[in-house]
Amino acid sequence: MKRIALALAALTAVSIAAAPNSYAAVDFDELRRENLEKDALDFDQLRRENLEKDAIAAIKAVDFDELRRENLEKDALDFDLLRRENLEKDAIA
Repeated sequence: MKRIALALAALTAVSIAAAPNSYAAVDFDELRRENLEKDALDFDQLRRENLEKDAIAAIKAVDFDELRRENLEKDALDFDLLRRENLEKDAIA
């Protein structure tokens, strides 16, 4: 019994001594700079580029109504008409 108690006490002492090291603060800015120096991907720059692309894409928004009209002019299927016909069939049945 004494051996178990001594082992637990020793384990507790070691974990208390090691605990502050495990909570040491990581300097992420320093890690980012080191990675950039190693030619790692610059995620901040990629993020900015993607945001710029999104801003440009928002300007070029797609007009789905216009696309629908163009498709109908090309004799494409009129899904609105098919939907109405199917709803009428369901209402009758």
